[in-house]
Amino acid sequence: MELTSPTAIKDLLYKHEAKASKGLGQNFLIDQHILDKIIEAADIKPDDVVLEVGPGLGTLTQRLAQKAKQVVAVEKDETMIKILEETLKDYNNVEVLRGDILEQDFKLPKNYKVVANIPYYITAPLIRALLENENQPSEIVLMLQKEVAQRICSKPPSMSLLAVSVQFYAEPKIVSYVSKNCFWPAPKIDSAIIKIVPFGAGQGRAKISANEFFKVVKAGFIQPRKQLVNNLTTLKFVDGVKLDNLIVRQQISSWLLKNSIKPNQRAETLSVSDWINLTKSLENFNA
Repeated sequence: MELTSPTAIKDLLYKHEAKASKGLGQNFLIDQHILDKIIEAADIKPDDVVLEVGPGLGTLTQRLAQKAKQVVAVEKDETMIKILEETLKDYNNVEVLRGDILEQDFKLPKNYKVVANIPYYITAPLIRALLENENQPSEIVLMLQKEVAQRICSKPPSMSLLAVSVQFYAEPKIVSYVSKNCFWPAPKIDSAIIKIVPFGAGQGRAKISANEFFKVVKAGFIQPRKQLVNNLTTLKFVDGVKLDNLIVRQQISSWLLKNSIKPNQRAETLSVSDWINLTKSLENFNA
């Protein structure tokens, strides 16, 4: 069934008395070339199990099913599930699960891949859920809003909390930019295909406590335009170490300087390695 023609999509939606939901961020990919780029980036092997989030009409799902051993497609829109019963009827290696990917714990085997054209509003929570899961995917290939993809892949001096959160767990890169005209209905913004490769084992790359790491990072980014020496006064406890003695600016400055960080720097200028070193050094900090 042709699923990349606007006319065919309109006919299919009309048949099922459905329409694209703005609330669920439904914009259907209609460019075969972009589909090819997604499949190529994911490097699907015959024995791969692929998790797809928000399959919609099943356009990408069909292509994944032709390459993978199994595709698990999670869809929350009941209308789309009915459509998928029609568009995927010839694929016996596709399992469509009803539900919200952010609210349910779907059981998947080790070394699965995630490939999806996801609704933009779930981007950050979905990536976080995947990377923090003990059963991390081996690769994540997503279609995202262009600006968000750029933020995820940013480097100092333009880091964000989102960039640090992803790069603590994985190596992200932009595969290709995608025009808004490659979708129907066309969104207001361009997109990007991004590939995220986790470091593995549900751990950050330094094998330190993610909980303690993010306490420090979130404190640093609490007001991104402020100097670190001011933001870090919000810290209370990190890995059992009481930080009341860091409340004094001079003491915080000393802690930063010992890690080759200037007290007047902003959080966006620090690399992931800088944040790791700050977290590690707290255990040995003596004000």
